Amino acid sequence: MLFNSFLFLLLFLPLVLSGYFLCVRIGHRVAMAWLVGASLLFYGWWTPAYLILLCCSILFNYTAGVFIQKTSANGRVQMIILASGITLNLLLLCYYKYLFPILHWFEKLDLYLIPANAGVLLPLGISFFTFTQIGYLIDCKAGLASGRRFLDYTLFVTFFPHLIAGPILHHREMMPQFENRETWRFDLNNFTVGLCIFSIGLAKKTIVADRFSDYVNTGFNALGQLSSADAWMTMLSYSMQLYFDFSGYSEMAIGLALLFNIRFPANFDSPYKSGSIIEFWQRWHMTLTRYLNLYLYNPVALWVTRLRTHRGMPVGRPGLKTLSGFLSMVAFPTVFTMVLAGIWHGAGLQFLIWGLLHACYLIINHIWRLILHKKNAKNSPEKPNWFSPLWKIAVTYCSVLFAQIFFRCPSITDSLTMISTMIGHSHRTSVIFDHPLLVWTYITVGFLVVLGTPNTLQVFSKWEPTLSKLQNPFSEKLALFQWKPSIFWAVVVGVVSALAILGVGGATEFLYFRF
Repeated sequence: MLFNSFLFLLLFLPLVLSGYFLCVRIGHRVAMAWLVGASLLFYGWWTPAYLILLCCSILFNYTAGVFIQKTSANGRVQMIILASGITLNLLLLCYYKYLFPILHWFEKLDLYLIPANAGVLLPLGISFFTFTQIGYLIDCKAGLASGRRFLDYTLFVTFFPHLIAGPILHHREMMPQFENRETWRFDLNNFTVGLCIFSIGLAKKTIVADRFSDYVNTGFNALGQLSSADAWMTMLSYSMQLYFDFSGYSEMAIGLALLFNIRFPANFDSPYKSGSIIEFWQRWHMTLTRYLNLYLYNPVALWVTRLRTHRGMPVGRPGLKTLSGFLSMVAFPTVFTMVLAGIWHGAGLQFLIWGLLHACYLIINHIWRLILHKKNAKNSPEKPNWFSPLWKIAVTYCSVLFAQIFFRCPSITDSLTMISTMIGHSHRTSVIFDHPLLVWTYITVGFLVVLGTPNTLQVFSKWEPTLSKLQNPFSEKLALFQWKPSIFWAVVVGVVSALAILGVGGATEFLYFRF
């Protein structure tokens, strides 16, 4: 079931909300059970058979978490349970996401290990609910997750606004909300703000992202026939599609959660305004970045630091000034983390290259910061000017766009074809788009909106719709962009909602559903 479908908008959501507020009057445990049942229905509607997979995964990880908490006095046993739990989760993920693509890759080497066309349908959201539960097991080992109520844990994993495509949640940030009695009461402010944020997110998906999707599909369906202008229009459109699609989904998830008085962490913060690739990852898929830092980068970096300390080698900033120190304490953890991030997004080699590209970007960014630190330590800080942030944003965006070629193309060969065409190696001059001027107009308007306006969470920042607060440079300078309960905003959101619903038509999947 998709957020941008009539089934969800006109039947599922109204029934779930009505039942929820009726159950709240009976008791909050009844309301929790209602949400669990609705969430399981939401997931099982797509492929009922995979509902069994989800339930088995929940039961296994809940049991593993209980045993990890009970064996806190025996570190060795606790570590064995944790390692076994993580391994089995990863094996499940590898089976559905990677096994058959790898075996089919062997076919290209004339190694036929499986019947032709063998495969398995990828369960929706398997990466997200698997990563969420692995994080829970690690937090149990660290003593950061507690509580053994099965209903609470099931709601934490299955709560339908985040189940399919995130954000990736932590047990310790959701359980206090579930245990708070104020959560299980109707809150007009939360309901109104949540409905507005959801409507804006829906509009981004159905009006903007799906429009760019048409251009992207047109370009990639004729990949070998593109002119240089076609290739640029296709990739720039994909860049805009990915932005508005993921931004729209993140806001719809936050808005839906607020309807039930639940606050999610922010997951998207105008990443194309970033002045560096480090900042980009702090703004793009923010909960994934947090997850990667907590469970991959930081543990590896800490292990390397301890190893260097044991060997009497410099650590910290003195260590970073040496080549071996930088390579071991920054470059190695970065490559390790981003390679796994690339693999997490897909089984093709193009995703591996995408991860390696971002690893290189981040390493260069860290080197640049070290150089600037040395420069500023010797001289006074460089005076900022209006041009400085613009070229930084441009360089960051172009780097991200180049990596997105590998992210979107179905193979490395197609990626290289797209790159070759974009740099002018195509001899074609005709344009495959029926109205190229209209495409360029949409792209230009998209950039003006992305770079020149506040994002949705900034517009609603006064009402604290998320667990994390975002910077809001527009709040004092442009009060018009600050949402408030007024006739003006009621009309604006009403018109946006009407246009969004009219744009639903044939519901299209969100891009991150495939991951």
